[in-house]
Amino acid sequence: MDGSSSSYIMLVVMIVVFGGMMWWQSKKSKQAQQEKQDFRRNLQPGTEVITIGQVIGKVVEVDEQYEEIVIDSEGSKLRFGFNAIAREYVRPAYVSDDEVDENGNPLTDEDAETPANDDASQVPIEASIESSEATDAEADGGNETETK
Repeated sequence: MDGSSSSYIMLVVMIVVFGGMMWWQSKKSKQAQQEKQDFRRNLQPGTEVITIGQVIGKVVEVDEQYEEIVIDSEGSKLRFGFNAIAREYVRPAYVSDDEVDENGNPLTDEDAETPANDDASQVPIEASIESSEATDAEADGGNETETK
């Protein structure tokens, strides 16, 4: 076996591998396209969807004859072609910063050491000075003696 026949074998192997990759990608693409087409055909009023233009709304009407769909977005009814519907919209979960610790882990009741309202525990500095002077005067018993 010489060097030229092994290069032919390598060439054939590369062509077969490329052909297999192209077939697999084509099959995967057709499957995704079919799933999207089935989703669009099975849309029902009340389903929340998002368009390819990022418009979010609820399906109001589906016209299969003309392949059109009407969605209601914040009181505005808009008509789109089936191809404009990207997917069903699922609102992402929102977690407030007050509900997680500094690492992003959810807080439990035991973790809540700080009061719920931090403003209630804070006192303006002028009020704290006045209250400490009043406390000092009460501790002296009201006897103010002047030293000369």
